[in-house]
Order: sequence, then structure tokens, then C-alpha cells
Amino acid sequence: MPARIAPTEAPHPSEVAEVLHRMMPGDEEPIALFRLYARNLPLTEALHAWGSYQLSRRLSLGLRDREILIDRTCARCGCAYEWGVHIARFAPRAGLTPAQISSLTHGSSADTCWTTDRDRLLLDAADALHTGHDIDDTLWERLSAEFSPEQLLDLLMLCGWYHAISFTARATRLAPEPGTPAFDDFLPPAPPKP
Repeated sequence: MPARIAPTEAPHPSEVAEVLHRMMPGDEEPIALFRLYARNLPLTEALHAWGSYQLSRRLSLGLRDREILIDRTCARCGCAYEWGVHIARFAPRAGLTPAQISSLTHGSSADTCWTTDRDRLLLDAADALHTGHDIDDTLWERLSAEFSPEQLLDLLMLCGWYHAISFTARATRLAPEPGTPAFDDFLPPAPPKP
């Protein structure tokens, strides 16, 4: 299906090229999502500032925590585009196994691949925010015992941010980035036949 709003293509006007260059590490070509946002330069500038915080070491959550929340949120939103970008770019560095990626995409925190309460709590938090747009008192108490107030605020904003990213990528019908995985690449194993 063609994109409803096509990402910009090079050559870009100098002010757009400068922002896109800042959004990508090294000399990498800008991904389609960034080129899509570049259709609205003031929005792109604002998104870059916030996204730079969310993906930086200034975020109070570590890489693994961050990626569990992002991957689960994008999967729950059905956003194969952003999920695929994060799985390809960050899942190996975050130490996520194929079974954990499958669980983030199709499973739950009860799956046996999750061996720490912290990982399970992150999935439960992302699920609660996605499904009920809130966190009940019981889950909040569990989260508060594991995460600082700063980390909880980052957790809430990170899930909300990736809802917004997912809404944009899905509603505009953004095509997957070349070389990124699809949801079906991480289907859970079929149950054994009786």
C-alpha cells in the first residue's frame, strides 16, 4: 500500500538536510520516518530534541529497559515499521534473545523466556498503559519497588512517545525500512502435536 504522505527524498533543501543529518548517527542515510517528519520542519526540530533525550544516556532507564518498553509498545500498537527499526538496531545490544523478541511481539510477561521480575514488570507496565491507558495501584506498587520516581516518569513518557510514533507510521502507511524484520519473523514456535 502506498504511503499516504510520502517521505521527502534527496536532494533536500539545506535546512532540511541539516536537521536530517543531526537525526542519524554518523553519515547514515535518514530513515523514512525522519524523512516523513521532515515534511513539517518545525515538528521535526521538536521531535529531534525529544527523541534525542529518549534514546540517550540521559534517560534514567538503561538500554535493555528502554528497548523492552519500546518494542512491546510498538508491537501492541501493531507498528511493524518502528518495531522493525528497533529490533534491527537495538535488540542485539540490549541482549534480547529471539525468544524474548517473539514474546515481546506475540506473547506476555508470563512466557518462560523472562527470567527477571524487572523485565516482566516492564512488559506489564507497557501492556497496562496500552490496554487501559493507566496503571492500577497493585502494579504501581510493584513498579515503585523496582524503579525510582525518575525512572517511572521516563517509563510513562517513553510508552506514550512510542504510541505517537506508532500512530504516525501506521496511519501514513510507512513502508518498512529495508533489511528490518517483520512481526512474522518472530512467530512463537508451534505447539507440539499430541
